[in-house]
Amino acid sequence: MTARAQAAGAFSTDELLTGFEKTVFGLEYRAWSWQPYTVKKYTTPVRFSVHNLAQTDRRPVVNGFIREINRKIRGLNARMASSPGEANFEVFVVDRHQYADVIRRDIYRDAKADAPGRCLVRVVSGKDGIKRSSAVIVSDEGEFLFRRCLVEEVLQGLGPMNDDKALTHSVFNDTSRHSRFTVFDQVLLNMLYDARVKPGMSFQQIQTILPIVARDALKRVR
Repeated sequence: MTARAQAAGAFSTDELLTGFEKTVFGLEYRAWSWQPYTVKKYTTPVRFSVHNLAQTDRRPVVNGFIREINRKIRGLNARMASSPGEANFEVFVVDRHQYADVIRRDIYRDAKADAPGRCLVRVVSGKDGIKRSSAVIVSDEGEFLFRRCLVEEVLQGLGPMNDDKALTHSVFNDTSRHSRFTVFDQVLLNMLYDARVKPGMSFQQIQTILPIVARDALKRVR
């Protein structure tokens, strides 16, 4: 058994179900969604485009993380777009002084839009799943913030959009010190991208199958 599989086995079903409910059914900024308390996920291949506007070229790190999530999340087809027009997930890497301008110009196309937080992701979702995501990652405020924001915002752009301070093993917790794709989060994302979990489902609709989904997701973490 690998170290990752051993770590996954340390989590109880109740912990995983609680983590799934807290991250998938809700939004950090609830006013931004038409229906926050439903499943949001991609049902089509995810094609990434990376726009490095920062002084430091972060593209190798971003590309490496995209390869990692494609490898570790079963049911997700994720890779770099072959052309800009193919992309449905854009990642903007910026220095802090560019942050608000990029959010207003490239994310919301609104000069008066709010630019909250240290980093940001916007998800456009409908009843059939996520249509587009756009993440803005700050590069020049230290390696920890860059890597944490990269992991958190890209993962949130795939569907688990809420943070909760009770999730000590997760990057979906603004008080945690995680800056990598934790084993706990790998299990949650494998639960979300299980074929039995459909976009638009409420927690009430899904709760009877979630223990089985969690058990099967644990087997996928190797």
